[in-house]
Amino acid sequence: HALPCLPARSADIAAFLADERGRGLAPATLELRRAAITYLHRLAGCAVPTADAAIGETMTGIRRTAARDGFTPRRKAAATQDVLATIINAIDLSKLSGMRDRALLLMGFYGAFRRSELASIEVRHVALVSKGLLVTLPQSKGDRQGKGVEIALPYTQDQYCPVKAYEAWLAVSGIQAGPVFRRVRKEGTVASPGDVRAVGAQPLTDRSIARIIQARASAAGLEGKAFGGHSLKRGALTTGMDAGAHPVKLKRLARHATYAALGDYLELGDPFEEHALTR
Repeated sequence: HALPCLPARSADIAAFLADERGRGLAPATLELRRAAITYLHRLAGCAVPTADAAIGETMTGIRRTAARDGFTPRRKAAATQDVLATIINAIDLSKLSGMRDRALLLMGFYGAFRRSELASIEVRHVALVSKGLLVTLPQSKGDRQGKGVEIALPYTQDQYCPVKAYEAWLAVSGIQAGPVFRRVRKEGTVASPGDVRAVGAQPLTDRSIARIIQARASAAGLEGKAFGGHSLKRGALTTGMDAGAHPVKLKRLARHATYAALGDYLELGDPFEEHALTR
């Protein structure tokens, strides 16, 4: 449209967002578009136009209209403790991919990791201590200042222990340094532990991790498409809530800056059973 890009004009951005909604994009996707434009302007050292009231009003109108038209955001199903056990039990542990995926799922659950965080974990980030694993993330979405975040993964007294699953995966894969979760050959088996030819050098992508979660859920007889990258985090927080964990502990596990964000991750059950005054 021959409009200025950097700096962009707020009226043009508002028109762009409205046009994108007209193409059927979800309001959450439009917020990502808005955030990307904001980030690019800051990188370029330009004035940031996305905080303008016109854009805020446009997004409010988009969300209101979407709700009126019956649009509801599709949240991924929560892989709660029981659901996770069902998925884990269906995994073939004679395969390297099975050993990897068991460790990935259990660490993802007990650490309430995002898929991008799981993809970024390297051996040097993980320390074995007396009570379990300490995973240090150099960068995390909730770590705005880049100080790094320490996440504890405890030993458990059952077959779903994230610590033992991690140790077993490193033992059979022969991984001693670099990314923890990598691609493996489909035919790779545990019969050849440490076979470097079966284990790749590059880390899984966050999209690959989401596909693994969906595939493992489908293999367990669940609706695979209902699950995704957020399922482990949602499942961990929902399990904690159901167990009566204090909101402070849930917020700490989620690594959220505010309590408001917790609501998007908690999967509430029967509204009568869960009513605050039921008991």
